[in-house]
Amino acid sequence: MRRMWAVAALLMAGAGVQAEVTVADRSRDAFSQPLPGLGAAELERFARGRALFRQAWVIAPSRDEAVDGLGPLYNRITCVSCHARNGRGRAPDGPDERMQSMLLRLSVPGKDAHGGPRPHPLYGEQLNEEGVPGVPGEGRAAVSWREREVVLAGGEKVSLRSPRVALRELAYGEIGKVGGEVLSSLRVGPPVFGLGLLEAVPAQTLEGLARQAKPDGVKGRVNRAWSVERRRLEAGRFGLKANQPDLRQQVAGAMIGDLGITSSLFPQPNCMPAQSACSQAPDGGRPELSDVQLDELEFYFAHLAVPARRDIADPAVQQGEALFGRLGCGNCHRPTLETGVHPRFPRLSGRTIAPYTDLLVHDMGAGLADGRPDYAAGGRDWRTPPLWGIGLVESINEHSHFLHDGRARNLAEAILWHGGEAQTARDRYARLPRAGREAVLAFLRSL
Repeated sequence: MRRMWAVAALLMAGAGVQAEVTVADRSRDAFSQPLPGLGAAELERFARGRALFRQAWVIAPSRDEAVDGLGPLYNRITCVSCHARNGRGRAPDGPDERMQSMLLRLSVPGKDAHGGPRPHPLYGEQLNEEGVPGVPGEGRAAVSWREREVVLAGGEKVSLRSPRVALRELAYGEIGKVGGEVLSSLRVGPPVFGLGLLEAVPAQTLEGLARQAKPDGVKGRVNRAWSVERRRLEAGRFGLKANQPDLRQQVAGAMIGDLGITSSLFPQPNCMPAQSACSQAPDGGRPELSDVQLDELEFYFAHLAVPARRDIADPAVQQGEALFGRLGCGNCHRPTLETGVHPRFPRLSGRTIAPYTDLLVHDMGAGLADGRPDYAAGGRDWRTPPLWGIGLVESINEHSHFLHDGRARNLAEAILWHGGEAQTARDRYARLPRAGREAVLAFLRSL
């Protein structure tokens, strides 16, 4: 392992980024490695968090009291189901395929008491397709695809697909009859490595990036999300619309939203008032996820290392990197950021990292809009996703679905979906000759 980290240091030296946060691993476990330099006790803690990440939670009551309390409503029984090998989920190919690593957010117009989305009065904040015995799952989301063509330089045609969702087998009443208009948003599970480093980027840095004048009409804003622990709005940085202020809340939010596991941050079961069987179902304790378990999960996610760049001496990669800058992609996908002082995990402090994000939300145009506001992020806004590790997704996750809902079937389609503030950069890419476009893709595959 030490030799592998040493190789990473040599590779990353050429990229101008500190190597201590990366691992030179391109195997199927490249997203699952601990941050280099962890001590024995830290590695044991990392392993305990990893076990919880992979844990199949069981229905209460159970002899396994430490891991019971699944549901009553839920999407999956493990965290890893939506983040296979800590990487990306994928979208179904058609309406008859169940969502395996994807979910549907729900809300109605308006805001909750803290400025976040207003939950649907019958179905809550997301569609939970599964229920424990005696508690009906909420229904099924069937995803179908609509195709359209775009034309590139030289007359080449590319077909882009966009999703349509049909709700079936709804168990708690017609969804449109209560609360008025229904707002929905499909989301695939995003990669979960490098999150501690992103958390260590100071909020002041994000505010400064938002204030910077940028070319091509690029703006970018800091979303402001409610901190459950500190009872105030803070800079959002996690979630596809930057609607979570910190890693701990992101983890606890996923546990209650996706698995129905309560915690000290979210102590109430995920039952809506009309779901009486849900409210009466046995629980796995109050809360079901102890603070010690939440600590271990948080430590695990915070200390997952980032895969080092690959093939950086390849002339095509170097050409693509230069084009990436000239096209204007780096206005949002910032190549490097500096971490500040992390209050809980000192190893994450004072690092130079290469996430290729600004963690800001940007108007991405009508084509990618979900029409569902989330705090200060509007219906056309999405957080700039980190690009580190993106070149390994296909080999690790065995698919190449990108963007928030997995509509892009490869990196080229993902670029061509960019609109709004990214329209100018997208159009420059589309006008490149084929060799130039291939170079850009080669660069992305090196990340």
